[in-house]
Amino acid sequence: MSSQGLIYLDHAGTTPTDPRVLEAMLPYFSQLYGNPSSMHTVGQEARYALDNARERTARVLGCRTSEVVFTSGGTESDNAAIIGAATALHETGNHVITSSVEHHAVLHTCQYLENLGYEVTFLPVDEYGAVSPEQVYNATGPDTTVVSIMYANNEIGTVNAIPEISQAVHQRAQELDRTIVMHTDAVQAAGYLDLNVRQLGVDMMSLSGHKFYGPKGTGVLFVRRGTPYLPLLLGGGQERERRSGTENIAGIVGLATALELADAEREAAAETCKHLRDRIADEIMATVPNTSLNGHPTQRLPNNVNFSFEGVEGESILLGLDMAGVAASSGSACSSGSLEPSHVLLALGQTAELARSSLRLTLGKENTEEEIDYLINTLPDLVAQLRQLPTLSATGS
Repeated sequence: MSSQGLIYLDHAGTTPTDPRVLEAMLPYFSQLYGNPSSMHTVGQEARYALDNARERTARVLGCRTSEVVFTSGGTESDNAAIIGAATALHETGNHVITSSVEHHAVLHTCQYLENLGYEVTFLPVDEYGAVSPEQVYNATGPDTTVVSIMYANNEIGTVNAIPEISQAVHQRAQELDRTIVMHTDAVQAAGYLDLNVRQLGVDMMSLSGHKFYGPKGTGVLFVRRGTPYLPLLLGGGQERERRSGTENIAGIVGLATALELADAEREAAAETCKHLRDRIADEIMATVPNTSLNGHPTQRLPNNVNFSFEGVEGESILLGLDMAGVAASSGSACSSGSLEPSHVLLALGQTAELARSSLRLTLGKENTEEEIDYLINTLPDLVAQLRQLPTLSATGS
């Protein structure tokens, strides 16, 4: 239960900062406040904290410290990865591949490149929202420069086979005798899935601190050594000239601490969340008629469950749950409040009406059996009550 008295089930939207993370950050706001680019002692104290955070982050990712770029979050990391690699390889080709169910930070970036004259392939997904390695392999051609496929979907939780997709991309690149950069948005995966970039086989990977109990406004972009890349932000040349701007030392220390904790506690958190997730899925599917579970039944994030309830607006369910003391979501936090149906659910083949009826429940390490008991006792009655209400035709729908 949160401090506001709500049962919080929107961890895919954001997570509370872990008290251990906050404790690690506090000295860098007022005591160790130096600029790490300064030569004096105060600055070098900050430089030590930055270097230490980079080393700890690299250990979790299984990469070199020189391959870690600190950013402001997942959106910047996605933008920088795709635009940075595409522009660096522009003279060799102008084709980018992604999927139709990516986060808007990827989709809108690819649409931006389209407006600049790039060709973008938005791959369709199967009924569970997954992309196959064969699809990616077949779509990759002599002009392809960047492939960006998400690790785990932020709305429906489906996990893609990134090691196999990476292998397909690099095999195709070798056959074509060209450089093709493989990027994955792993923002939702942190804390629940393995982030070792060598195992994943990716060239670039995006993370966001506030998704794994770190501070908002912090992120990581892994850039494998030798990957073609042009920076988005220019200035003082920080982050090995890949991301200019004075580093957010307090935030970076917090992010590294949160990432270490998420990695160390990953298996326990996944087991706990999976148990609660399966309880929710089993009970709601059994007690609420005309309900569908969105996403893969097993190859999904352990903390994610997403339903569509026929004949009910998702927003009405959210408001009803909020009044009952449960915080949830109808999709990605970035599109909350929009009447537009989820692009992810539309890509699964759902009608616009059904896609508007979705509910996303995402668990965290602090959720309890008692909270899930309350949800299971509350949600079926709420849906039943909403289905009895007269429906109004939405303007423009």
